[in-house]
Amino acid sequence: MNQARVVNLGTFFIKLALKLNLPIKNLIRVTIFEQFCGGETINDCDATIASLRSSGIGTILDYSVEGEDKEASFDATAAEILKTIDKATGSDTIPFSVFKVTGVASSDLLEKVQKKEELSDEEKGAFDRARQRVQRLCAHAYENNVRIFIDAEESWIQGVIDDLAYEMMAQFNRERPIVYNTYQLYRHETLEALKTAFLDARQKGYYIGGKLVRGAYMEKERLRAREQEYFNPIHTSKEATDTDYNLAIDFCLDRLEHISICLGTHNEYSSQYCALKMQKLGIERKDDRIWFAQLLGMSDNISFNLAKAGYNVAKYVPYGPIDAVLPYLIRRAEENTSIAGQSSREFLLVKSELKRRGIGSL
Repeated sequence: MNQARVVNLGTFFIKLALKLNLPIKNLIRVTIFEQFCGGETINDCDATIASLRSSGIGTILDYSVEGEDKEASFDATAAEILKTIDKATGSDTIPFSVFKVTGVASSDLLEKVQKKEELSDEEKGAFDRARQRVQRLCAHAYENNVRIFIDAEESWIQGVIDDLAYEMMAQFNRERPIVYNTYQLYRHETLEALKTAFLDARQKGYYIGGKLVRGAYMEKERLRAREQEYFNPIHTSKEATDTDYNLAIDFCLDRLEHISICLGTHNEYSSQYCALKMQKLGIERKDDRIWFAQLLGMSDNISFNLAKAGYNVAKYVPYGPIDAVLPYLIRRAEENTSIAGQSSREFLLVKSELKRRGIGSL
């Protein structure tokens, strides 16, 4: 992960080998899959769940199958997410469930809905079924008192995802935050959108659940904006993103009576910023309205230190059949080579610590 050229070459040959049906699954299993995933099934994740629990860290089971685009696959994905909610029910080690709307609905259809294009009768039926799947997942979470994240996606479908999220919040967040929308602070309009959503929720009498992230589609967003000649929704600088992220923390912590948050971040400064702000406001470290979350296999220096200090921490634990999870794995690998990727930074931290201890070097 520390070598961008190696990662780029490796992902190229993995894609080629899969296209040619070469036997490389075992190699993937003991390398990148083992690093970033809990297993191929929910039960396979039990060892990871137990290991994280021993360090005071929760688990967020993330069924990471991507690229499916058929009604049968949408139903199958919804059924699997229901199982993750069942697994979380009554558990003190699985604080949230999560899903992507594109796991239960066609991304092309979502884009068409967001553009307010006219839908055929068949498309109207497909969108109704997609809404019903989202509603069924959120209802099951509500009935079992399991908080559930609706993950953020690309800007050209995020508007309709937001609409679905707020529809679910208005239905299920009347007594407490159950449904959480995801706010991508690398988009320049997101901070104001969060404030507007909060005011709307207050007027309508429901709680906001918010997962605060920076964003995961920067290169794709910029490329599409350039190709289709529209205004790039992404901040022009990392500093602007960081500023909005920390302002979002301020906004939410000042309104905890009506909003609960999870900081989905690998940024050390923002994590520390939130912790210090909590201390300044007299908020208990174990206040259940505030969580920190990182991906399995990444940012352990943040996760384990926060948990040891007494904060609420959980790891996203992706799982699923190796073939189906590969798009997720390849994206993780490619993301880690950009902007001095997180795994590269962790590699350097470990290397520095080994040198400090006089153990040797990598």
